[in-house]
Amino acid sequence: MRSPQPYRNGGETRQHFHSTVSLQKLKRFNYLILVFRFSGFCFTLASAVFMLTNSRVSDSLHWYNFDAFRYVFAANAIVSVYSLFEITAAVWEISRNATLLPEICQVWFDFSHDQVFAYLLLSANSAGTEMARAMKGTCTDNNAFCVQSDIAIAMGFVGFLFSGVSALLSGFRVVCFIINGSRFYV
Repeated sequence: MRSPQPYRNGGETRQHFHSTVSLQKLKRFNYLILVFRFSGFCFTLASAVFMLTNSRVSDSLHWYNFDAFRYVFAANAIVSVYSLFEITAAVWEISRNATLLPEICQVWFDFSHDQVFAYLLLSANSAGTEMARAMKGTCTDNNAFCVQSDIAIAMGFVGFLFSGVSALLSGFRVVCFIINGSRFYV
């Protein structure tokens, strides 16, 4: 039996049967991805804001004077913008049951960018950790600059954890796409 909607290139379509249970599982999975992406957005944005406002607490030390802290700020700002885009895409997918890009492009776009940005966060926060550790000799217990730098780096690492989980979930979607020909896992 032919499908009423042929492919755009003229071939026949293959209809995927989805029960209401599988659609509910897909919606739950999409909400789970949305929660992790939103959490990653919150922590990376907070890390970028903490690092950006770090020079206000000290007259002699400024975050932009240290390459590692500039890297921490830039990486967290970039990842927060990307996370905001992915949150928008997830909300679009939940509300319209369709992806922003064609399915194959969306699956690979999400997976590849999640991987790249998770590693970017890991490397930036690792560099920031090393700089903060090297500065411990010059910081006193009351130095707010060092404490705020440590908080920004810690929030960046938490953002990395949420981005890493998002990368795992988007990797699961890639595997489902390779096996089933669809991002649906059921």
